[in-house]
Amino acid sequence: MRLSRAFIPTLKETPSDAEIKSHRLMLRAGMIRMHMAGVYCYLPLGWRVLRKIEGIVREEMDRIGGQEFLLPTLSRRDLWERTGRWTEYGDDMFRLKDRKKADLALAPTHEEVFSEIAAGEIRSYRDLPQTWYQIQMKFRDEPRPRSGLLRGRQFTMKDAYSFDRDWEGLDRSYALEREAYHRILKRCGLDFVTVRAFSGLMGGSDSEEFMVPSEAGEDRIARCESCGYAANVEVAVSVPVPTESCAADLKKVYTPKTKTIEQVSKFLNISPSGLMKSLLFVTDQKPVMVLIRGDYEVSEAKLAAVLGSAFRPAEPDEVLAWTGAHVGFVGPVGLKDVEIIADEGLKGQHNLTTGANEDDHHRTGIEIGRDFEVSRFADVRSAAPGDACAACGNALTFGTAIEVGHIFKLGTRYAEAMGANFLDAEGEKRPIVMGSYGIGIERIAASVIEQHADKDGIVWPISIAPFHVHLLPVNVSDADTMKVAEALYEDLKKHGFEVLMDDREERAGVKFKDADLLGLPIRVTIGSRALKEGNVEIKPRNSPTVFRVPKTDAIARTVGMIREMKREFAL
Repeated sequence: MRLSRAFIPTLKETPSDAEIKSHRLMLRAGMIRMHMAGVYCYLPLGWRVLRKIEGIVREEMDRIGGQEFLLPTLSRRDLWERTGRWTEYGDDMFRLKDRKKADLALAPTHEEVFSEIAAGEIRSYRDLPQTWYQIQMKFRDEPRPRSGLLRGRQFTMKDAYSFDRDWEGLDRSYALEREAYHRILKRCGLDFVTVRAFSGLMGGSDSEEFMVPSEAGEDRIARCESCGYAANVEVAVSVPVPTESCAADLKKVYTPKTKTIEQVSKFLNISPSGLMKSLLFVTDQKPVMVLIRGDYEVSEAKLAAVLGSAFRPAEPDEVLAWTGAHVGFVGPVGLKDVEIIADEGLKGQHNLTTGANEDDHHRTGIEIGRDFEVSRFADVRSAAPGDACAACGNALTFGTAIEVGHIFKLGTRYAEAMGANFLDAEGEKRPIVMGSYGIGIERIAASVIEQHADKDGIVWPISIAPFHVHLLPVNVSDADTMKVAEALYEDLKKHGFEVLMDDREERAGVKFKDADLLGLPIRVTIGSRALKEGNVEIKPRNSPTVFRVPKTDAIARTVGMIREMKREFAL
């Protein structure tokens, strides 16, 4: 491709609304343009990168026996109602009506549609196992689309589904997908970590996320460098920071206008770890009080697993009706007809302080078991800095990361809802056991930029770079320069490599800046000074080293570099 004819509209200045590195550089490199908030146009350079990623994904999915489908983006309301997700998805789902007023959805995922196909076509245990996948646009009405391609309303995802006879088969399918994801992300040049995760609206039992550590990430992960334990903070199991306390008498104290942990802690001169948050939730139209140490936050993911049903925070008027006090002054002592769940981190704690169920008052010296009884103890807190690993006792480390993939053991939830059954060897009807496996195509591209870009621009790995070589003749008006450049251009293409030649009549500085910005793996420069000595310059984008080689050796050296880079990524 000749740059003089290519549509690669680079920008010198960074757009003011670009928040993170990948967003800024993809705009500046002419890869994307915003159509509306959370919806992007992929220009030729960006589309080439996404197609390279899709190619790697297809190869690895086919390698484990996956069969590619293409399902409709539009789906019927009745499918989603059968699984309950028409309601569960809420405002995140794009909904529309056709001319006959039938309700439709722009699918955010395709468990329902794939399950419907399985229900109609799979009859016998001999038809199983199956692994089906597609690469397709998905839609989610994000309330706050931001961070470029990391949080959009329209995005490309590979979603795969396994169908097995039993849980042992699901375990095998899940392991194959997990291994495929490791190969995909390594081939795309990403450093990543696999963490335990929350299944959320997908349901099912086990799930894992594939996280790329990055300051641009919106997820927080906890890791143990000693034993390798890693999990999303919302489900991470940890040992809380220890505290020392002694039993004390129960007292009610006047605490005017002190509703928050910070306010109460300051007013009573008590550490937040000595306070007890008393939070009211509603599930199945009934109140549940959740108790947790003042220096921790409730994990909604863990609480959802404990409650086993949908829940929401109680409204202020509900809090007042059930406790006799406003939010900020409620507590478990004397509370009646309310289930009480206490976080395990409160076990062994003494002299706790929380609301007195009377406005402007708190109780101090609270003892669990003496002053009130809990319905059950459970781990409902989010892990926090200072916590220890529950597996080995060493300190956990915390950081932000980008989720690029998520895999789930769904079990029989969707099969049962959609009637996806099969006859086993004994002729008994049984539900198909399913798994679901998603990976974000644009998220991989953005994560590579976040992880590997430098101050000058993008640094693409050879595996997903839009072109392999950036050929840069410095002076296109010089006949000798262009003769060598054209010969190299044609020879490299004959070797099967993708070459972008900057044949524009631009200043050398502009060309070099654009080359660094676009970030192709190898730059070959043909300048008049080096050419007088019979040389050209070859520079890998990920290295400061410039190799001056005889022009007669330029093809061999460039080919050797590309092949070495490809070997690194198993290409």
